[in-house]
Amino acid sequence: MCASLWDELEALQAAVIACATDPESSAWRDLAQVMGTAVRADPSVARLWPQDATRERPAEVSLMLHLAERLHQVMLRDTATRQAVNEWLHDHPGPVPAPSAPVSEATANNIGGNSVLHGPSVQARDIHGGIHFHPSFPKLSPRPPVPRQLPPVTARFVDREADRRALDVLRAQRSTHAPQVLVVTGIAGVGKTALATRWLYEHADSFPDGQLYADLGEQSVFGENGPISPGIVLEAFLVALGASSVPTGIAHRSALWRSMTSGLRLAVLLDSAFTAAQVRPILLGTPTGLTVVTSRNNLTGLRVDGASVHRLKGLPPESAVELLAMGGGTRVAREPAAAREVVRLCGRIPLAVALASAQLALRPHRSVSALAESLSRDRGAVDTLRVDGEAVMRAALDMSYDVLPADSRALYCRMGLLPTDRHDLSLLTALADDGEASRDTGQTTDNAVHALVEANLLEETGPGVYRFHDLVQPHARLLGGELEELARPERTFRRFVDWCLATTASAESILAPSHRLPGYDLPAGTIPTTPLDGPEEALAWLDTHRNGLMGAVRLSARFGWHYSCWRLTDLMWPLFLRLRPSEMWIEAHRLGLEAARRSRSRHGEGRMLTSGAIGLRNAGRYPEAADWYRQALELATADDDIRQQAQAVSGLGHISLLTHRLDEARSHFEHALRLRESIGYRRGAALSRRRLGETALAGGDLATAAELLRQAVTELDSLGETYEATRVLALLGHVLDRGGDHEGGVRRLREALARFQAGEARSEHWEARCLEWLGQAAESHGDHAESVRHYEAARELFRRLSPEDAQRLDDRLRQP
Repeated sequence: MCASLWDELEALQAAVIACATDPESSAWRDLAQVMGTAVRADPSVARLWPQDATRERPAEVSLMLHLAERLHQVMLRDTATRQAVNEWLHDHPGPVPAPSAPVSEATANNIGGNSVLHGPSVQARDIHGGIHFHPSFPKLSPRPPVPRQLPPVTARFVDREADRRALDVLRAQRSTHAPQVLVVTGIAGVGKTALATRWLYEHADSFPDGQLYADLGEQSVFGENGPISPGIVLEAFLVALGASSVPTGIAHRSALWRSMTSGLRLAVLLDSAFTAAQVRPILLGTPTGLTVVTSRNNLTGLRVDGASVHRLKGLPPESAVELLAMGGGTRVAREPAAAREVVRLCGRIPLAVALASAQLALRPHRSVSALAESLSRDRGAVDTLRVDGEAVMRAALDMSYDVLPADSRALYCRMGLLPTDRHDLSLLTALADDGEASRDTGQTTDNAVHALVEANLLEETGPGVYRFHDLVQPHARLLGGELEELARPERTFRRFVDWCLATTASAESILAPSHRLPGYDLPAGTIPTTPLDGPEEALAWLDTHRNGLMGAVRLSARFGWHYSCWRLTDLMWPLFLRLRPSEMWIEAHRLGLEAARRSRSRHGEGRMLTSGAIGLRNAGRYPEAADWYRQALELATADDDIRQQAQAVSGLGHISLLTHRLDEARSHFEHALRLRESIGYRRGAALSRRRLGETALAGGDLATAAELLRQAVTELDSLGETYEATRVLALLGHVLDRGGDHEGGVRRLREALARFQAGEARSEHWEARCLEWLGQAAESHGDHAESVRHYEAARELFRRLSPEDAQRLDDRLRQP
């Protein structure tokens, strides 16, 4: 125990023993009231109070010493008890020692020889009554002020209500027997310190014994960034709590720290921690306190020790715009779209948004659009947002990067160069090896990825799938461009494109085996691919990586890798067919068509023309789509390719159907059917019957439509073409409902809907179409509530897929 606490205890013991000599005194009665306060904090203290003490039989000294010690323990952790004891000591301070005088030979008690007895003594023949000695005790040392060390809350703090509630939930889950530790983690600038500080201020009443703060990542005395020794932090904390002397060595300081804080209701904020090892010696040892740790790292070691972890992400878009408006004022309200773009480019990271806000405040005549344009250039917000000439966000991210292992730094830079927002572990392994992937390469890559995740520079979004934060990716790209060995990044790009080709080919073989182009199989085993287990996983992979795949198509066009460009576009057919990203569909096929022509691949040119025409058709660009189909027909006719001729003719028929030229459409579809039957192409023949059924539906001939669609669905089911069969099944259900067979139609529509929502036939586009048709069926049957429910569900899907269809359903829902 430190000197001041020891003096405090001795003073309390002296006063308690003094008043115990007269249990009828006011000091004794007032002490009983103090005991009432202490018992409310610790009921076990009541057992030490001598109920039968009288003037003739005062309480034993040993019992009163024990009582004073327990009172002292309670007052260390309970503010009310401390206040009551201090007031009692003020009114009843106990004996005041007389001024000490030198012991002279005349007053000394000589007891034979050279023995000397110092202090009070009695020499008498007869003694009647009690004799009481009152030893001298030091005066009560003044208690140091309750530490309130938290940094001030920033004036630019906005929102974070959900995060504060999350911390409340974690705190409520604390064990009553174990110390509680909360870790707030996240990338640089995300506002970890601001959140932790604000939250602790909100709960200040829960920590009456103080709030301590230490920045574990501040600069050392040599001006270098690095972890502060826990011994330095412990010394400062012990002094703040009143220790008059601090032992040397971290172990001794940590032991004293746990002793002094035992039972205290104390909050400790350890800011910018580097590692779990740096934090452990400073952790409280009592369940009555709370330690909050902020770190750019995940501090997995503390999680293993039982800490609760909350990962802080960027602000919600509305809150980020609110923060931007603090400096941008009314300009932000006048340019809402530009403001949203600014906060997007800032990754909704509070530090970056605050820097952007400060730039607007500094330049009151600058528009928000001009700021957005500046941030969208190559170097982005990471390098553009500066304070006193320093790129603050870059400096913060550089600090996280600098402490990474060498393998992680190299991988970080390579990943930054890639035009993708998702990275599979198999891709990262492909980037790390030289074409000879091994177990060692895979383990090295996994370790490198783990370090990036631990540093919050990378986050795992699914099993073996990772992404950069929006603000981290530009930083990785900058470093990748500056790293000398990556000055010529063609190898990295080549590995990325090859990985996209191999894994997309795997997805195509699962989702659309009939689309495979014979003679163009990729060499097996040349690069590690992501394993895809079934149709749902294959489609989910295409959806997750759609932006990266498009980036690989653009890269191939840029570097003149013509075969890779058109071949990857062709392999992405299941993505285009199921997910219908119309602008990507068109762009990829324009690049792919040019690449096929440059590589003199007639097969590639034909595939790009027919598949690309479908994308143009779905986007409503009918004249251009028809022109692509005609080019494909001329090419196929010249090559005597019957299958491609039928594909082009069927496409022209679909354009005619969509533009309500039904006779022309029927003629094209019948021609395509004959071509396909002539070569025994059963799947194609079934799809031609489907188109003829749609044409009959458009002409009002529901019986013919139903018959053609029944034939088509039976044939496709027999071929195992689940997706195409389900599309025809949905169309048949719609036709039957229109024709008066409400029950049969709804049954088929519901069956098709279940298939489109999960499994091999997964398709949000067709899910939405089924829902709309079910809405029409309910409406025609007089069930208004059911129809509205289906229409609203279809509209939500179409909002992501087809704004025109969503608008059409909006209009329908507004009708009475």
